[in-house]
Amino acid sequence: MQFPSLLRPLLLVGVIGLPLTACQDKPTAATGDRPPAEVTVVTLAAADVNLKTELPGRAVAFRKAEVRPQVSGILQRRLFEEGAAVEAGQQLYEINAERYQAAVQTAQANLAKTKANAASAQAREKRYTDLLAQKAISQQAYDDALATSRQAQADVAVSEAALVTAKIDLDYTKVLAPISGRIGKSNVTEGALVSAQQAGVLATIHQLDPIYVDLAQPAARILDLRRQIMSGELAREDSAPVNITLDDGSVYPHQGELQFAEMNVNESTGTVVVRALFPNPDHLLLPGMFVRAEIVEGVRAQALLVPQRGVTRDREGNATALVVNKDNQVELRTLTAGRAVGNHWLVEKGLAAGDRVIVEGLQKVAPGATVSVVEASAATPVRHANASGE
Repeated sequence: MQFPSLLRPLLLVGVIGLPLTACQDKPTAATGDRPPAEVTVVTLAAADVNLKTELPGRAVAFRKAEVRPQVSGILQRRLFEEGAAVEAGQQLYEINAERYQAAVQTAQANLAKTKANAASAQAREKRYTDLLAQKAISQQAYDDALATSRQAQADVAVSEAALVTAKIDLDYTKVLAPISGRIGKSNVTEGALVSAQQAGVLATIHQLDPIYVDLAQPAARILDLRRQIMSGELAREDSAPVNITLDDGSVYPHQGELQFAEMNVNESTGTVVVRALFPNPDHLLLPGMFVRAEIVEGVRAQALLVPQRGVTRDREGNATALVVNKDNQVELRTLTAGRAVGNHWLVEKGLAAGDRVIVEGLQKVAPGATVSVVEASAATPVRHANASGE
């Protein structure tokens, strides 16, 4: 049979394509069952855990004294070097003392005068005593002499007190350091007029060794801690150690101790001030310096820590974990995770000691699947983990 010349190329293409189509219609060979997915697990173990919290704070001088004048006058000399260490009782300033020296001399003269009057009155009262016994004078005359003698003695006491006051004012012309510490800049210079009632201070002294650090802890956190201690969930020592990190990220080399907590809550911030005491021999901490402190709140007995990489959240925000049971099958557990403990979560409910939590390979498995288990070789030790949180 003869085909038109126009149809011959089409028939040739169809004939060539028949073997290819036949090859494509052949079924593929069966690959067989896949092996169980391999996952890495961490076996949980219960252990005592130190619970820590990190709080912001600022350094406060152990003692602070504002140097002020006790008398008025012209400042004659400044006797200290700004920024230097001073001792309690060391003279810092000298005020013109001429008028106060004159006041002392006046008080001494008044005292001598009153003592002379008292001596005369006492002698008179003694003579009148003898005359009264002889009935040479009236009782009224003796009573007047006795009153005059006692009044003269009272005048002596007043003069003595005035002399003491004058001497105190004279001593106040030498302005002394009330405490030992490091003194700041002087706010006055020689020739300045100072007065006992002035608002401005002459200088300020800070005692820096030891030094306080005031920390701000949320009131809700303190309430939660007290409830845990009362229930026995948390054991707390009487003296809690405190470590601080400086503003530049370096760790302060000395450890401090908690001293006390305020008895009132700041209404604007909702926090309670907690004060810690630190040694400061090198004066590295200065008043007003910002720090971050780590406080040991207590010990949680037989706590369970699960790595954070093994915990996920469902759509409702609940914490979940995949656990491998004894048959190497995957189970989904819903957890109650408390606070962060480094790179772990503190588990309150949902897991038990001995559970194998999947930490790697989560994306390859689903609940009910059979898996091949590999124990994590470099898992973070649970027994020595420390808790920290805000």
